[in-house]
Amino acid sequence: MSMLVVVTENVPPRLRGRLAVWLLEIRAGVYVGDVSKRLREMIWEQAQELAEDGNVAFCWATNTESGFDFQTCGQNRRVPVDHDGLRLVSFLPVDESSSS
Repeated sequence: MSMLVVVTENVPPRLRGRLAVWLLEIRAGVYVGDVSKRLREMIWEQAQELAEDGNVAFCWATNTESGFDFQTCGQNRRVPVDHDGLRLVSFLPVDESSSS
């Protein structure tokens, strides 16, 4: 079992309801829980299938240098990158055409 944090943005209500079955929603779109690897992987599959135009970030405790790992799906300016085995976050440039 390990701590899991899920952050959602612009996801359909059915995904939020599904996450609330296994995790506690501590703020709008922010879910936490202590789950097994098998349950975490099942929740991730459901999140990918149901996110539609939204985005999801998953973060869980694990035995790595940083003490956690994460993955994301959907469009977001923040994207995970691997830097010499360390997972970091890079920011994509702002799309000038959509900032009017």
